[in-house]
Amino acid sequence: MVLRPLRFRDARAWSALRERNRDWLAPWEPTPPTEWPPRAPSFRAMVRRLSAQAGAGEALPWAVTYEGALVGQLTVGGITRGSAQSAHIGYWVGEEVAGRGIMPTAVALAVDHCFGPAGLHRIEVNIRPENAASLRVVDKLGLRYEGLRPRFLHIDGAWRDHYAFAVTAEEVPAGLLAQWRELQSRRTAESQPSQE
Repeated sequence: MVLRPLRFRDARAWSALRERNRDWLAPWEPTPPTEWPPRAPSFRAMVRRLSAQAGAGEALPWAVTYEGALVGQLTVGGITRGSAQSAHIGYWVGEEVAGRGIMPTAVALAVDHCFGPAGLHRIEVNIRPENAASLRVVDKLGLRYEGLRPRFLHIDGAWRDHYAFAVTAEEVPAGLLAQWRELQSRRTAESQPSQE
């Protein structure tokens, strides 16, 4: 699994992936409340906008690849400097690779980058209560639950409640990826039958 910048040449693979996963992603898609049905920007326009935000230090947009193929997207957005040093993470992955640990790994890598080279202090992930797959991601990573945000984001045509999860740099001094690997090892060891 690799996180890398989105590129214009990803357009065909990205569009095909989104089309194959239209029904899988629709319940979780942000929608502008003033425009229904929403019009998606072109891939090139999205990459230009995200690249401009990255250049301004406001976002870190990445393609998620697995075994060389584009399988999803992860964006660190809302980067706030000054006394907050915080951001939020949004992500999606194709149904065909969901459940393989790709997105927990991607989120852990992104958080480690944010707490390391990017110099951030706090990362937040907001998830609809009905989104079991995304809730498994934050559960696997051990992110701290902070509460319910009523009608937090406009998703799939309506204002939707979200659960808020967060992690700070102090909570993962060795890095979130290392913590997740340790949790995986512990869970694997606990699930093994005793040799006694």
